[in-house]
Amino acid sequence: VQLVESGGRMVQAGDSLRLSCDISGRIFSSSQMAWFRQAPGTERVFVASITWSYGGTAYADSVQGRFTISRDNAKNTVYLDMNDLKPEATAVYYCGVSNALNPRIRAAYSYWGQGTQVTVSS
Repeated sequence: VQLVESGGRMVQAGDSLRLSCDISGRIFSSSQMAWFRQAPGTERVFVASITWSYGGTAYADSVQGRFTISRDNAKNTVYLDMNDLKPEATAVYYCGVSNALNPRIRAAYSYWGQGTQVTVSS
């Protein structure tokens, strides 16, 4: 499985941005697709996830109501729509694939993309 993220760039606080994750290789219907982010000097943390088959979602409390994760099964792509961005959202955003039941556990992810940089200026 290969994952390629795109869409990251520099924006101003309050702006919106869409990230994309293009997936190649075999994805199981029960797989969890997720976005994590990693700011400089910090650990990679969970942002949002979606189940590949039925589309069930989960979000970190910090982004609930402002970020939306979605997928296009025909295009093998996962998206992260981010609204009302805040400077603390500045990080490298990574897309990952997991077959574990709990999508919030970073160690459960078998595949990662190279990441895309999002910078939010105040």
